[in-house]
Amino acid sequence: MLPPSARREACFLYRHAAAVPHPDTTRPINRLNQLASLTTARRSRKLRNSSLQDPQMYVLRTGLERLLAAYEPNPALIMDGRYDILTANRGVQALLGDLPKFLLEPPMNAIRITLHPEGLAPRIRNLSEWRAHLLERIDRQVTLRPSSELKELFNEVSAYPAPGSDGDGQAHASLGAEHYPLALPLQIQAGETILSLISTVTTFNTPMDVTVSELAVETFLPADPETAQALQVAMKGAPVV
Repeated sequence: MLPPSARREACFLYRHAAAVPHPDTTRPINRLNQLASLTTARRSRKLRNSSLQDPQMYVLRTGLERLLAAYEPNPALIMDGRYDILTANRGVQALLGDLPKFLLEPPMNAIRITLHPEGLAPRIRNLSEWRAHLLERIDRQVTLRPSSELKELFNEVSAYPAPGSDGDGQAHASLGAEHYPLALPLQIQAGETILSLISTVTTFNTPMDVTVSELAVETFLPADPETAQALQVAMKGAPVV
């Protein structure tokens, strides 16, 4: 027996199937996509659009704060759908503490901070690969779900000088994909140490709020023992963002 929600969904699709225009009836995937669009539109009307600071978001907000604290000393942050940083732990502050003030003023944007010539970019050892990874990530999002804000961000950061384009000697040799057996690391210079960090992104599987659906928790895990030790040292005394 189907649960009530599933029966209602089936009835909705049945009633509206005949009304869906499908110019190419020989390709069932077209019709399925159209039905999926109707279903998505129907569901989206149910979603709230709350601020993370709203009282009803207290449980989520405090849970996320505990999650970020538990990841320390590993850098971890929470972003919205525009890659603006909503909050971060002390591991992130240890990496960003010496950046120019204008990059750290709200809304702090993770992509801008990473790729801006006065941001982390000069310290990223594999900037060519990391830049390509981030630009591809945003471009894919804009293609799948058009967003004027993300498109504007893409146009801005893609116009930043590419590694080695101005001959300033800041670019470092690419290691090549064969040197990354598991995932592309972020290799960033921190004093005399090169931190090697693997990025993971966590999202909510069953959001009932637009804000929640766009939240992403990005964590940078140490790819080697040297990085793990350096993160422990770097975080000592770092203030919370």
